[in-house]
Amino acid sequence: MVLDRQVRERLVRTVASTKSQVRAVLRARIVLAAADGLANGAIARDLEVSVNTVRKWRGRFAALGLEGLWDAERSGRPKTYGPEVRMAIVATATSAPPHPESTWSHRAIAKRVAGTCFAPVSASQVGRILAGLDLKPHKVRGWLTRRETPDFWQRASQVCALYLDPPEGAVVLSIDEKTAIAARSRRHPGRPARPGEPARQEFEYRRHGTASLVAALDVRTGEVLTEVIIRNDAVTFTAFLDRLDRAIAPGKEIHVVLDNGSSHTAKHTKTWLAAHPRWHVRWTPPHASWLNQVELFFSALTRRVLRHGDFASRDDLIEKLEAYTIRHNETTKPYRWTYEGTPLKAA
Repeated sequence: MVLDRQVRERLVRTVASTKSQVRAVLRARIVLAAADGLANGAIARDLEVSVNTVRKWRGRFAALGLEGLWDAERSGRPKTYGPEVRMAIVATATSAPPHPESTWSHRAIAKRVAGTCFAPVSASQVGRILAGLDLKPHKVRGWLTRRETPDFWQRASQVCALYLDPPEGAVVLSIDEKTAIAARSRRHPGRPARPGEPARQEFEYRRHGTASLVAALDVRTGEVLTEVIIRNDAVTFTAFLDRLDRAIAPGKEIHVVLDNGSSHTAKHTKTWLAAHPRWHVRWTPPHASWLNQVELFFSALTRRVLRHGDFASRDDLIEKLEAYTIRHNETTKPYRWTYEGTPLKAA
């Protein structure tokens, strides 16, 4: 057996490396010994293996070269379940679960398959088969079908244009409600944050009612006017608009962004708007209330006051809502809006 220089160097490196597998070292030594002219029996005695082992790896190397020293593919254990069982599992996992359940479990799938294919299969085996297919019937991801609105992007761009280039001398407002804000107090006091440990908050709480808020954001300045409301209906909403109308200097045009909430689109509200010609409304498209800039204020309010807040009563909740608004207006500045209302392109 004759070895070229590169093959010999690679075999020598395999033998010398401390990271080489034992079986790889043995096979390399057999080939190197054969290349040195030793007979099969002498190689077998030196390496303490059988002659058949030496004969096998010499023959594999002679036929396939270095690749012949690798392990050949093995057929492995025969599959216990045929393709019909796997198809039954997939078909079950992608079908509607039995009444009244809303999602499939591995155990329920195994039971259904055993009844249809007459093949007993365990819940764990169902899980392995589904994992191999990346099929997760227990997971449900929500999505929203956008209404067919021919002028969707036109309306979106009109709202954004109002933010990016507001009319000269006009007041630009963004108005919406935040309803059913819960006043909850924890049953036990929490613990402040420590190095390496986040703040802790008691899970149990007492309910003290709810409060609803209507807010008007001045897009030019970022200032917000809020008012606690008892009912979220058109009468309450137009009463808030009346107060805004009286507070804004006569003769100034008022441009307002509204979403499609019931109190905004009610006949009573539209009648009020028609009776006040200096009010010009930009309606956000359906399912695009996130274009209403006052939602940015509500988001900050939720994060900084409501999400982890502790309120001893409804009045305590209202007091903290008003205090946050006052502090917001003391240091306010307009929100930086960059979106132009056009379809976003995937990267």
